[in-house]
Amino acid sequence: MRLAILIAGAISLLRMPSWAQTASPVTVINGEAVKSDVAVQSLRGNVSVLTGSGGNIAVLAGPDGKLLVDSGIAVSKTKIAAALARIGPTGPKYVINTHWHWDHTDGNAWMHEAGATIIAHENTRKHLSQTSRVEDWSWTFPPAPPGALPTLLVNTQKTLTLDGETIVIAAYAPAHTDGDLWVRFEQAGVIVTGDTFWNGMYPFIDNLHGGGIDGMVRAVGATLERAGEDIIIVPGHGPVAHRADLVAFRDMLVTVRATVAKLKSQGRSLAEVIAAEPSKSYDSKWGGSVINPPLFIRFVYTGLEESASRQAAKRSAPTSSTPGRGVR
Repeated sequence: MRLAILIAGAISLLRMPSWAQTASPVTVINGEAVKSDVAVQSLRGNVSVLTGSGGNIAVLAGPDGKLLVDSGIAVSKTKIAAALARIGPTGPKYVINTHWHWDHTDGNAWMHEAGATIIAHENTRKHLSQTSRVEDWSWTFPPAPPGALPTLLVNTQKTLTLDGETIVIAAYAPAHTDGDLWVRFEQAGVIVTGDTFWNGMYPFIDNLHGGGIDGMVRAVGATLERAGEDIIIVPGHGPVAHRADLVAFRDMLVTVRATVAKLKSQGRSLAEVIAAEPSKSYDSKWGGSVINPPLFIRFVYTGLEESASRQAAKRSAPTSSTPGRGVR
């Protein structure tokens, strides 16, 4: 709870003009991660979730080694390592990155040093390999060290078997970013969504790195196709969830997106749309934590513009005169 409140305060810095910001939210969140405990919650079978270091970390533990979904923030290394030791004696064998953001990948380097193979989408590797600027966080990320980079890439789907558990890893179409993965533990009945699902919170949408509101809606739909009534869902942020929680998240996204699109089609500016409070009926439930309502509306509005721009670019792209082949 304390971490969520501090993150909310950090994100509120984004409403300030750049000259007035004294610290990036990244700095504030890293500072709080140093102080926060890392808690372990058992889910089903040999699957647990760690909370308290950036995004949620799912863990499958067994004699063959641990498989982690996301690696948290590096400053939490000692506490994450202690939490993993409480789950079982084996070290990390695999780490799957659901996307490239630091609060899900910053622990890659030390986990790789401990023996883990890093798995991710090729676009996650691309972003980690180069300098990446996130304007919404007022932060420029340098390239990750070589040991932190994914070496096993999943751009469509891959299945692993570990300690009697079948792990399906598959790519969403661009949604939160352009490199989102979901992970399903088949025997345990647990699915991990990364940041395509924020339970009880408005989500951050990284429009600059290929994300968008339409992709978020599609990703939630794709998850629901794989989620039965008894499924346990580990979101990128927020408490462990069930199907009804994800349905509520989808309904919120669809409704807010439609309202913002209608206002935008009337020629209203971003400031005018924010002033109209298109998410007002949802704010009491979803708007009190990491992303405040005006910031979420900006993500939706900007995402609609980006989507229209991408579609226009596709329509205007030249085509090859050779039938059946496009320009490469």
